[in-house]
Amino acid sequence: MITRRDFFAMVGGGIVVLIAEDDLLAQETGGRLRGRNTMPEEVSAWLHVGENGAVTGYTGKVEIGQNARTSLTLAIAEELRAPVASVTMVMGDTALTPFDQGTVGSQTTPRMWPQMRRAAAEAREMLLDLAAKKWSVDRLSLKIAEGRVSAGERSAGFGELTRGEKLTRTIPANVALTPAAEWKVAGTSLRKLNGREIVTGAHKYPYDATRPGMLWAKVLYPAQFGATLRSLDSAAAGAMPGVKVVHDGDFVAVAAPAPEVAEKALAALKAEWNPVTVEVDSRNVYDYFKRNARDAATNPALVPYHIAYIAHVPLEPRAAVAEWRDGKLAVWTGTQRPFGVRGELAQYFGIGEEDVHVIMPDMGSGYGGKHQGDAALEAARIAKALGKPVKRNWTRQEEMTWAYFRPGGLIEVAGTTAPDGTVTGWEFHNYNSGPSGLVSPYAFSSRKEEYHGVRSPLRQGSYRGLAATANHFVRESYMDELAHSIGMDPLAFRLKNAKEERLRNVIVAAAGKFGWKGRKKTPGHGFGIAAGFEKGSYVATCAEVSVDPASGATKVLRAVIAFECGAIVNPDHLRNQVEGAVAQGIGGALFEQIDFAAGRITNNRLARYRVPRFADMPVIESVLLDRKDIPSAGAGETPIVGIAPAIGNAIFDAAGKRIRRMPLQA
Repeated sequence: MITRRDFFAMVGGGIVVLIAEDDLLAQETGGRLRGRNTMPEEVSAWLHVGENGAVTGYTGKVEIGQNARTSLTLAIAEELRAPVASVTMVMGDTALTPFDQGTVGSQTTPRMWPQMRRAAAEAREMLLDLAAKKWSVDRLSLKIAEGRVSAGERSAGFGELTRGEKLTRTIPANVALTPAAEWKVAGTSLRKLNGREIVTGAHKYPYDATRPGMLWAKVLYPAQFGATLRSLDSAAAGAMPGVKVVHDGDFVAVAAPAPEVAEKALAALKAEWNPVTVEVDSRNVYDYFKRNARDAATNPALVPYHIAYIAHVPLEPRAAVAEWRDGKLAVWTGTQRPFGVRGELAQYFGIGEEDVHVIMPDMGSGYGGKHQGDAALEAARIAKALGKPVKRNWTRQEEMTWAYFRPGGLIEVAGTTAPDGTVTGWEFHNYNSGPSGLVSPYAFSSRKEEYHGVRSPLRQGSYRGLAATANHFVRESYMDELAHSIGMDPLAFRLKNAKEERLRNVIVAAAGKFGWKGRKKTPGHGFGIAAGFEKGSYVATCAEVSVDPASGATKVLRAVIAFECGAIVNPDHLRNQVEGAVAQGIGGALFEQIDFAAGRITNNRLARYRVPRFADMPVIESVLLDRKDIPSAGAGETPIVGIAPAIGNAIFDAAGKRIRRMPLQA
């Protein structure tokens, strides 16, 4: 990993804006949490061994399709020397698991993976101590494997030794962990543990949750963002059999025994809203960013790039079921931050966090979009008003209107280069999009890199990779511009300015697999390359595209991604993360954007909002660099940052047109 000294040696002189880790977590989670992630040091908080030898791991992290359940199971099985099949994970249940800040920032692998290993390793040592004491043998004579401890002809299962009692020891700071080079289970391609249930439809998601006597609820939203309720006529809705109306200030909801009845009741409400005047829209928002930023840059050499707001488009929209009993609240909901949602609910209702229980079934994706308890709060408000369990499932249109978006941004960049390709000056300004990935991994001798916060006209928040996608798009596009300005090959130009070994390794690996040096130029075809660093991992991406000379329509034909995140935990699942990130990134690169005007989202349904389709998918090849000498980093976000600039650079190569916006096909 890069030390502070190495970091400053790499970035060189100039102005660099550093964001504290707590600030980055706040950006990831949508605000400061009311607690600290102080991990319990008792083995029993993380691990339990039943009398039958079944092992249960406990973590506040959640499963949202990134295979955290499988990877954390590998951590326990490896260090405890237990069969994978004997390990079960309890995840994201605020009554059962240790506090966790959230499944955000690609932190499950660098933070929770070693924590589960430490707990399992100490449990292993306890089992050896128990066996040595029980059999009165030298501890060094014992062997432990496949869920059993043995000494000669004697053998006992883990459950026989613990008798199902709590593992009460404290995890020491120096507990011995198995080096990555000696892993037997970790580092292998274990299949997704509940994959069969998912593909057969047996798995129940938050959208499927039910409770006895439950009512289905719908919420009446205003006609514009920020509009307030002037009047409400709910007589027709309230007269429908079984329908209940909840009216609390500007909050209006209906609930019914069936979803279709709730839908009809919502349509029967007659509301008038006080209109608001909104001057900012998706066309003039980039001017707005510059006008309303503090200390805006004035360098006339700066070139502007535009970054559109985009939606998360999770397969499963927000969903929650809430139930009150004796003043206590239980909520089943899809969220990346169960403890954060618990805090939101406790604060809103003025009750203790110990009186709120949040349960997170494995959910249908989040991409950073489900950090807050929107649906959970709505369900809980309605359930409290009616005294019955309430289910609140958002529609796709609600998801794409009232959820938060990946921030739009204006990014300005300028640079100078020597004839030999050395970048001699670099200036980079991000307005609103965010500071993640702001600092270039290249060894620029002089630099100025700043983030300028702006009050966003739309609700915005975390998205896979945060602003690293926008910052890498602009940086790698402009690196390409600089390379072409001196007639230098874009690959050679990057290697000239890349001094960090890990960065160079992925660039060389991607270019080698892609066949960069042997590429053949044909009319309408182009090739692009991009590289970067984020959240402890490195990525390089090469893309081949075809561009229609008449329409400018672009088709991505092939993408090669080299990725290095330290020691690989699960090769197949890592490959899935890398290639899935590329598939998602193609949408933001080519055509995804939120259109808005007059305080309304104008393309809030999939018929109007273009996401990647099967026909948009290129041949995707990944090269995974396994560095067993480096601690494992997260892989859920960084692979997405390279595809957009690689495509943009390939378009320039094919058509001679530099597009300084994302999406490129806007």
